[in-house]
Amino acid sequence: MTWTTFFGPELQTKDGVFPTDQVLEGKKYVGIYFSAHWCPPCRGFTPLLSESYEQFIDDDIKDVAIVFVSSDKEDASFNEYYNDMPFYALPFKYREQKDVLAKQVFEVKTIPTLVFLDAAGKTVT
Repeated sequence: MTWTTFFGPELQTKDGVFPTDQVLEGKKYVGIYFSAHWCPPCRGFTPLLSESYEQFIDDDIKDVAIVFVSSDKEDASFNEYYNDMPFYALPFKYREQKDVLAKQVFEVKTIPTLVFLDAAGKTVT
């Protein structure tokens, strides 16, 4: 299994856009965070998730990553919201992939939703 199966060819990082498998190389667990700027519960949960994720980074836990998958309808809203996150992101230009992930693969009904996968692409519960 490659991570491109879920996310497509590229992921956005704070340093730019890079090949998905390069960004997630060596990760044992990847969280997929479905969220949006316009969603009040998301805006409440995102800072808590960001704080927890930053603690992983501070503790030098490098085998876990989170990928933000936006339900925003405009690039500007996506960028404003993503700027405050420490995660990787599915680039806004690949928002069609978001629909596949959310509806067909993980059956996401509401946001925020956080799904963790292991390195084999299996859902971790």
